[in-house]
Amino acid sequence: MRRLLTLIALLLLSPALLANNSARLDEANFAAQVDLPDASLERKNQTVLTYLWADVYAAALYAEPQLSARQALDANRSKRLELYYFRNIDRTDVIKAAWVTLERQQNPATLERLRKDLDTLHASFRDIRPGDRYALNYSASSGLILERNGKATFTSSNPELANAYLGIWLAPNGLSDKLRDSLLAD
Repeated sequence: MRRLLTLIALLLLSPALLANNSARLDEANFAAQVDLPDASLERKNQTVLTYLWADVYAAALYAEPQLSARQALDANRSKRLELYYFRNIDRTDVIKAAWVTLERQQNPATLERLRKDLDTLHASFRDIRPGDRYALNYSASSGLILERNGKATFTSSNPELANAYLGIWLAPNGLSDKLRDSLLAD
């Protein structure tokens, strides 16, 4: 009986949750297409990250038109991960979450190699306010570019850094398996 009540409650809540995600994605207003200096990318998937009961941010993954979202994970492929925030978040909390995830995903030798670049990248972060938009763009020719509200705040030509940092959202054992699965769905 308890399982049946739980199932009924989930079914009743599902349309409300979907409507909320739809409204949140409308608010994020991710473009269908973006142009990087050397590639035109299309939005493959978008989703909302919810922690406990709070929507934290919406995320969109962009890749070359002929590629699936999963094919875009190839380190040599151009891609964009864009995040639109719904909440205030202190920059130190963002950096802490990034380090916790990177330490889970990467071995100590890799992190030591990337430490200087990671510290420089993190130094470019600011406190997040509702409506802020961060994006990580990667292409083999331009490298990794971090944008905050449409302005480049960090660049690196290190593909290992790009792969590790995008992996926070797109690699196994990242911030959220549900978010990753939604962004990489075909």
